[in-house]
Amino acid sequence: MSWPDAVNYGATGATTVGHEMTHGFDDEGARFDGRGNLRDWWSPADLKKFRAATQCISRQYSRFSVPGGMHVQGELVTGEAAADLGGLVLAWRALHTLPGAAAGGQADAEREFFIAFAHAWAGAMRPEQARELVTTDPHPPAEFRTNGTLADDPSFQKVFAIPRSSRMVKSERCVIW
Repeated sequence: MSWPDAVNYGATGATTVGHEMTHGFDDEGARFDGRGNLRDWWSPADLKKFRAATQCISRQYSRFSVPGGMHVQGELVTGEAAADLGGLVLAWRALHTLPGAAAGGQADAEREFFIAFAHAWAGAMRPEQARELVTTDPHPPAEFRTNGTLADDPSFQKVFAIPRSSRMVKSERCVIW
């Protein structure tokens, strides 16, 4: 509770709360109505648009590889990677609804938000485990949950003044939410 709002929103707000909320509105969440009943509530046209938008994520993540050259299976991680992006977008928007969000010190708070997001995914993994997980786990490796998600976010680029030529700025940004 004593941490700055930006840190809480960037870490827990984006990686847990926003991420899980996003799942309620993705292709799996669309199978259940507001009461939890198994009933498709998306129109076929909306589902088609969603699937087209998430193909961007699948293509991007398929280009990532772990030590040893094995590539992430984009189709396998699409749902979780889309929720990572959705969680980041929701938490960013929520942070900016706080009273005083436009007051002085906003630039520092915005940087803290993104640093907290990245820190939440920090970790290390043996190469052997990474190679195993890219074939079985629907979650992208932590490195790509951080870098892959942030490189899709124009706010991240703006806050840190990242040049367009950086690998942390994707030429084809995925926009789903």
